[in-house]
Amino acid sequence: MNDEKDPKIVLGAWAWGNDGTFGHGLAADELRPVFDAAMNAGLNLWDTAYVYGMGESERMLAGFLKDLPREDYRVSDKLTPQCMDASSKTAVADMYEMQLHNMGLDHFDVYWVHNTVDAPRWIDELAAFFDDREDAPVIGVSNHNLAEVKQADAILREHGLRLGAVQNHFSLINRSSEDSGILDWCRQNDVEFWSYMVLEQGALSGKYDTSHPMPEGSARAQKYNPVLDRLETLNAELAKVAEAHGVGLAQVPVAWAIAKGTRPIVGVTKESHVTDAANASSVALSADEVRELESVADSLGINAVRAWEKKMD
Repeated sequence: MNDEKDPKIVLGAWAWGNDGTFGHGLAADELRPVFDAAMNAGLNLWDTAYVYGMGESERMLAGFLKDLPREDYRVSDKLTPQCMDASSKTAVADMYEMQLHNMGLDHFDVYWVHNTVDAPRWIDELAAFFDDREDAPVIGVSNHNLAEVKQADAILREHGLRLGAVQNHFSLINRSSEDSGILDWCRQNDVEFWSYMVLEQGALSGKYDTSHPMPEGSARAQKYNPVLDRLETLNAELAKVAEAHGVGLAQVPVAWAIAKGTRPIVGVTKESHVTDAANASSVALSADEVRELESVADSLGINAVRAWEKKMD
């Protein structure tokens, strides 16, 4: 990718899958204004996956994209190993074609191996599937550590392809992809790094605190509500930076991720989320602000690694 026309920020449709992670369900008529606001703001790079509601997120996004010219948007989708028929000799083709059908598309712009279950089988089969195909997307890996990233790139190169992107959980309270050298490797090898959960599913948005916890019964509430007292310290520092720049608090973690040289994925379920995302791309944090935010975050001792991932060391 690295096209200057591409926005600095990716919009994520994870919550559109209504899979219980976020504790709410969203209908198309609620999300349509969100989608329209994003496209009007020039935010036209969308990230989804079949596993987000077992196709629901894909179909919801497809319903909004269907009447637009294909050149007006870009779509990132994922091969999730847990959703594959591992006994099939055509598992990759079957999944890819099903996802294209869900989306009403003839190709994806970016396609990822979602995690390392059965690695390196799926990157190997994906490389063979796209070998010599002119419609091969940018191929990426997600939730991979440095050794696995390097292995994936080597496998792709055996098929005349290359790794184009890495997508990992990366935020002020989870910088293991930086500490382990993944960010440096990506810079050195012209590989994009997409950072997901930069707002920690709202925990770093300023919306939640000990008096206003996340909705009970959601996966994110189980993770973040017990540490909201510590997160209040970081959110207070984020608020100071936000005030200095004349922006909303939720824009600062996104601006931080951009300052780190990554392309953040921001989940959007409200028009205000789109506004924050659009404005965040123009916020330039100083090196001192980046260091101070990281220092405060480090002092909290929060383990932000989620159940589906691992620490990238």
